[in-house]
Amino acid sequence: MIGTAYAQAGAPASQGDTLMGLLPIVLMFVILYFLMIRPQMKKAKEHKTMLEALQKGDEVVAVGIVGKVTKIDDNYVSLEVTDGVVIQVQKPAVNQLLPKGTYNK
Repeated sequence: MIGTAYAQAGAPASQGDTLMGLLPIVLMFVILYFLMIRPQMKKAKEHKTMLEALQKGDEVVAVGIVGKVTKIDDNYVSLEVTDGVVIQVQKPAVNQLLPKGTYNK
């Protein structure tokens, strides 16, 4: 009635098929690098350069607080936010360097 069925052996994958199978994954990593990782590294480098160039008298924004730099330590920056009120923030918390004359008490 029904004959014996035999399994057919598949053809072995050639080297070209393996590389073509990995190509989409490699392409996704390349796109991820250029869209996410590279811009983030560039932004971190610019922030580090800005912090190294920070000096007394600069007007900055730190965690949403605008102030004038009065003192710079290795890890902390003292900001005068109004006459006689000085606060300390961590140096990496300084987000932006403002142009001179922007901050008016």
